[in-house]
Amino acid sequence: MKQEKEDQHKVVATNRKAYHDYFIEEKLEAGVMLRGTEVKSLRDGRVNLQDSYASVDDGEVFLHHCHISPYSHGNIMNHDPLRPRKLLLHRKEINKLIGKTQQKGLTLIPLRIYFSKQGKAKVELALA
Repeated sequence: MKQEKEDQHKVVATNRKAYHDYFIEEKLEAGVMLRGTEVKSLRDGRVNLQDSYASVDDGEVFLHHCHISPYSHGNIMNHDPLRPRKLLLHRKEINKLIGKTQQKGLTLIPLRIYFSKQGKAKVELALA
């Protein structure tokens, strides 16, 4: 069953260091708000998840320090590589994350970025 789920995704980047440095308690999937040139760079595989994390600010979840390189054929409209990106989650999931991250020692770490079967960019987050 898990192998079938893996086949539906095109994995762009993984954070192998997270499995080594942290104890993964729980995983969840979130959408990512991206600009046009960011999507094109993701499709080229030009992303780095090392040292990135997610945080809950004012009832919204943001991905910080995720480096998406500028698109090579982009122009003046290229994006900032390290800008915070909003993650798309349901209100119930955000409230649950607020409760869990306020506990001592829990943080949100991105494990991988991939494209779903429908072509949407997704991030797999872990409570670690």
